[in-house]
Parts: sequence; structure tokens; C-alpha cells
Amino acid sequence: MSDTRLREEICRYGRSLFERGLTPGSSGNISFRLDDGGWLVTPTNASLGFLDPARLSRLDGAGQLISGDKPTKEIPLHTALYQTRGSARAVVHLHSTNAVALTMLPEIDPRAALPPMTPYYLMRAGQTALIPYYRPGDPAVADAIRGLAGKYSSVLLANHGPVVAGDSLEAAVFATEELEETAKLYLILRNLNPRYLSPAQVADLVTTFGLQLPLSGNHDDHDHT
Repeated sequence: MSDTRLREEICRYGRSLFERGLTPGSSGNISFRLDDGGWLVTPTNASLGFLDPARLSRLDGAGQLISGDKPTKEIPLHTALYQTRGSARAVVHLHSTNAVALTMLPEIDPRAALPPMTPYYLMRAGQTALIPYYRPGDPAVADAIRGLAGKYSSVLLANHGPVVAGDSLEAAVFATEELEETAKLYLILRNLNPRYLSPAQVADLVTTFGLQLPLSGNHDDHDHT
């Protein structure tokens, strides 16, 4: 994909996420790792709904700004996922309402923030880790993500929002959307004893689609069938 097309795609997906209310105001950021090891990333204090392709931040492999506006302060989040997820080509971070709400609930398992509710949640987002609260831009958040050792492509930051990696820009965006919708389902069904996917059903998805889940086979704590 050409540089021009990639910039346009980042802006197009950003606008779509913003217009559907998935990240308000100037919150949220998107990055893409280039073949030369550098990045394209959305600028700081920029609304994802009104991005200018020419003003996206272009960083070199060391994270230094080459051109465009000053990058988002959430660079540590993106760096940590790229460093630990070798297949990652894009990272999306949002402040989506349902995913943020999920992080505030007391019963959430930090190893599996959501139970196996739907096949597409597992197929797109896998399982999701929850890490403790850090102030926005705190470099320590990168250490917390690195501590997951690359096992998770989707991570929730407590009281903050999701950070999701994908092997393409489209995959990262779709996984983030699936995570948000699954969080919404969880909040709707909370305390109603819903029927989640059984361990056997999860195992079938793992085998059929070649899923690599951090806790594969360890779903009994969430099995309400």
C-alpha cells in the first residue's frame, strides 16, 4: 500500500470510529508500523474524526519524529505492543464507553476480562487482559503491557480504555470494535446468569480457526451453561 493510500486509510478508519461514538473528542489514537520499522501515528490532541492525512506523525524506528505534527503521548502503549507482538502491524487505542465501563467492575479477571461470549470475540480479539490504572502517557504502562509477554493482542487499561493490535489496520480496527460490542453485551447481561460458550465450544473454535488463546482450555471460571 502506498504512503498516500495508507494515510487516507488511517483517516478513514479514524473518522468511522469517531462518527459512531467509539472515541469522543480528541481521545484515541491509531498507529501503523511501516516496512522500514518506522511508524505513522495520529497526532496528539487530534480528533480521530477530523484527521489530515498530510499531518499524521511520521516516526523513525527509534520513535523520533521525522515529519508531521507532534505524535500522541500514548506512544508507550503502541511501542510495547509492537515490541511484544511480532506480527502486529497496527495498534488502535480508544476510550470507548462500554470497554471503559467494564474495567471498573470489581469481578473482572485481569487474565480474561471478558468471558467467551461469542465466537467472533474470540476470533477477532482473542482473550483480553486488564492492567491496572496508570495516568495517560505514563511510561510505566509500557512495562505492564510488556509483562504480558505478547500473549494478548487486546488489552484493557483500567479506567481508560482498550489497546488492540492487529496484523493489519483493518484487523486492529475490527478487533477493537468486537471488543467494545462484547463489553456492551457483558454489561447488558451482567448478573442475569447468561449462557456463555462452553469449554468444548471454545476448543472447537481454537482447533477450527487456529486460535492462540492465552488461557485456552481454562474457561471453567466463566462457564455458566
